[in-house]
Amino acid sequence: MAVSTNYAKKYRFTLNERLEMARTTFSALSGIVVEPMGEGLLSDYCHARGVSAIVKGLRSSSDFDYELPMATMNRQLSGVETVFLPGDSRYLHLSSTLIKEVHSLGGDVADFVPRAVLRRLQGDVGPDTRPVPLIPPSL
Repeated sequence: MAVSTNYAKKYRFTLNERLEMARTTFSALSGIVVEPMGEGLLSDYCHARGVSAIVKGLRSSSDFDYELPMATMNRQLSGVETVFLPGDSRYLHLSSTLIKEVHSLGGDVADFVPRAVLRRLQGDVGPDTRPVPLIPPSL
């Protein structure tokens, strides 16, 4: 699992914190490696790792409209395919922006985020200020 940084977004958590939350969330599943994607294109990351498919969840047709051109470009650049999975209907309305807003106004988001994320939101875990390696570790 590659954790990327979209510089157009404002993140609530540092990259290290996002990596740790993902590692904690997926720790019970074997065969999953969580690492920073680093700088550059997702297609380059996939090519360097020998990845043949990207899995992305979709909430709505607007997500599909946004993701399809990127999937097509990734295929043309490196041959990597993208597999789209429809989201569970109970969560189609959710976005990180909505979760952050509801939480900041005192709403309970426990049913919508993994426990590791909830602990960070509630401040049960201190901020992680370690530097993030620029090059992801090799598998």
